Amino acid sequence: MDILKNKQYVNFDYNSRYAYTPIYYNSDDSEWVTGIGSNVFTNNSWVAHKVSPEDNLDKLALKYYGNPTYWWVIAYYNNIQDAFVKLIDFFDIIKIPNIATVAFGNERA
Repeated sequence: MDILKNKQYVNFDYNSRYAYTPIYYNSDDSEWVTGIGSNVFTNNSWVAHKVSPEDNLDKLALKYYGNPTYWWVIAYYNNIQDAFVKLIDFFDIIKIPNIATVAFGNERA
């Protein structure tokens, strides 16, 4: 059973990484949950990372960007909605965008 229902979008400033961030109603907890947005343009350069069992988004951000708090860039770029996803279960290769060329817009994936 899908417990996340009533997907909506909260509109923040369009220059914010939170612009067009989806929110869901969690019917198990009776609370609203904020999801991961998808407003990173995907037409910039990236490198392919072969996913290993110990990889997660913040470890990849630390490895490639020197800062684990940039995990969301990788998540947005790969259209990952769950910040705690076990990458090896869904990806053989994950795209790591060039952080210097990441651009945001009003697009939703």
